[in-house]
Amino acid sequence: MPEAVVDIAVERRAASPATERRTTGSFPTQRARRRYVIVLAVLILVCIASTVGVMTYDNPMPFGSDGFWRIVDLRADALRVIAIVAFCQALATVSFQTVTGNRILTPGIMGFEALYVAVQTASVFYWGTEGINKITGTTQFLALAVVMVVASTLLYTTLLSGRFGDMHTMLLVGVIIGGGLASLTAFMQRVLTPSEFDVLAARLFGSIAAADDDYLDWALPISLLAGFALILRSKRLNVLGLGSHAAANLGLHPKRETMIVLFFVSVLMAMSTAMVGPMVFLGFLVAMLTYQLADTHDHRYLLPMSALVGYATLSSSYFVLRHVFYAEGRVTIIIELVGGLAFLVHVMRKGRL
Repeated sequence: MPEAVVDIAVERRAASPATERRTTGSFPTQRARRRYVIVLAVLILVCIASTVGVMTYDNPMPFGSDGFWRIVDLRADALRVIAIVAFCQALATVSFQTVTGNRILTPGIMGFEALYVAVQTASVFYWGTEGINKITGTTQFLALAVVMVVASTLLYTTLLSGRFGDMHTMLLVGVIIGGGLASLTAFMQRVLTPSEFDVLAARLFGSIAAADDDYLDWALPISLLAGFALILRSKRLNVLGLGSHAAANLGLHPKRETMIVLFFVSVLMAMSTAMVGPMVFLGFLVAMLTYQLADTHDHRYLLPMSALVGYATLSSSYFVLRHVFYAEGRVTIIIELVGGLAFLVHVMRKGRL
């Protein structure tokens, strides 16, 4: 090839943005790092805008009056619930997908939602409509959370520590348990009266309004402890994301580390589900958006951004439902619709599960 042609090709390659020097760090290029910072700033602005919108929009009292701030304080409770749920779902789903090596699965596959629905249905089945009142309050909230954490921890330790234990077996058992609970729940629902079923159906939608303010005193510190424990293990999550064999070669104990991560995941999911009910597609939607926006494999950057994406998604949905459709609290309607469509688009683009 003539030297002039070679020189022109080298100059074009140097001038092209695609030939920017790539590194093996958290971001492949400096452009990707700048993009992450810009996206993070935009997400912070969206979170601030949605927070201000929920707290102040359509406030009937004059600005600055005692009544105005009283209404703002009442709406702030809903935002605190949204922040906790978004934090729990986002960090739990990203960490769960890393240890399972699959970006389609969510912690819901382990039967958290199925157990919540079974407990709610059983309370109405045995005690009638009064049963709903029997499973409200801080004691019942903590009891439900403890049952979820203990059941999932026993499942993880039993199936992952055995001689033939592996991740796929654990996921399969989780699916079977979830299917069994769903069948038992369907049987109990069939013998309920129409009025009992109507009351039960209202409880089975994930709802911000369903959370009691007393739950926050327990859910906030527990969620923060579990969430920051995962953030502190970000480097270990990066290694686990390479696969069990690579993690073992790099000096990590894959099964022990996986069980620790899954324990914190179960705590976060138990807090979220026991507080507002099942939200099947929220975690998947948040995780998928985070991967697309962050453009990095490093969990030190993925986990904080996922929490912001979750809060922006949930608070924006809450604002739209409250002020456009006047369906306060029923954010599951939008989350399930958008998350379900995102799931289908994602699967069709990949061409496989």
